[in-house]
Amino acid sequence: MSETKKFKLKSLRLSGFKSIAGQQDSQVIDFQNTTVMIGSNGSGKSNLISFFKMLNMMMTGALGTYVGEHNGANSILHYGSKQTAQIKANLEFVQNNDVDTYRFVLSHASEDTLIFTDEELIWHNAKFPTAQTIPLGSGHKESQLFNEIIRIQNPTVKVIYQILWSCKVFQFHDTSKTANIRKNVYIGNDKFLYSDAGNLAPFLLALKSKKTHVKYYQRIVERIRLVMPQFGDFDLTPSKLSKNSLLLNWRERDEFEYVFGPHQISDGTLRFMALTTLLMQPPELLPNIIIIDEPELGLHPSAINILAGMVRTASRHSQVILATQSPRLVDEFEVDDIVVVERDITSKKSIFKKLKEAELRKWLEDYSLSELWEKNVLGGQP
Repeated sequence: MSETKKFKLKSLRLSGFKSIAGQQDSQVIDFQNTTVMIGSNGSGKSNLISFFKMLNMMMTGALGTYVGEHNGANSILHYGSKQTAQIKANLEFVQNNDVDTYRFVLSHASEDTLIFTDEELIWHNAKFPTAQTIPLGSGHKESQLFNEIIRIQNPTVKVIYQILWSCKVFQFHDTSKTANIRKNVYIGNDKFLYSDAGNLAPFLLALKSKKTHVKYYQRIVERIRLVMPQFGDFDLTPSKLSKNSLLLNWRERDEFEYVFGPHQISDGTLRFMALTTLLMQPPELLPNIIIIDEPELGLHPSAINILAGMVRTASRHSQVILATQSPRLVDEFEVDDIVVVERDITSKKSIFKKLKEAELRKWLEDYSLSELWEKNVLGGQP
């Protein structure tokens, strides 16, 4: 049973964004405490994750930066502005009797940019007959949510902003020699785990240093040992030459002299360390919604069930959304957790289909979820 007390993302209605078609073809995606998206390459899973990345940047006043990084609005609108002029989104969050909605319309503008032509918040409580609508205007280049918090001090605005700000995308794919996770990091970057785990060392040190959090640090270390038995502990001592920075150093079990550096960790193990820290951190530090793209990348098969267990633990306090290509990981979850993503060749759009256990009950008597996926009973195959 869920222990989640935070606002939960109930549904997203989205149109016009990348492979998610516009206008009359909007997709409605329903979310559970854990939602696992499966589908072939190019089906649209990554595009949905990219939408949440855009949402992250909107909450920091960086929509323009997102558009620039993606080579302009024509690369974001479904088949460009000639076919799709607008992106429309409607996010509905629930907690007990409260339903909070954030909706916006982004339209193509001069210089291949996007502007808000509509943005509003809606709050409704089951005890009251009428919903409260808060219009945020139109014609602005960046979300007005933050400005409204300062201007009108409306509790609904504050709550929805905090929900959206705490909807975080994580991707730990970059473990190259120049990746941030392998570099010296300023010791003060420890308030929350970055999306690429580039501040993993100071974040771990902060957990270890706080009495109320040290038990979570120990659990992180214990989980890592399940995958890397020789791992003893992290050595998070600042360098004598640079006391304001940290490297992700570590020691082997029963080895007290030799210190290993982050360059002496395999890619898969480094990603597992980041995933473990993200999912096993104290509940009060967890983001409202955790979105992870292909968490299985580089992991040994035996680590997959450990990963799934950590996802289930985190989902007791936050929502977790995964995009995966791993049949083994899919088998760790329930039918109702799965969303199949397919590319419709005729209409040239992504379709998101939630599985229902009642429709698959007979099949599941003889086959696992991964077998049904591989046989294309579920869909989601090329």
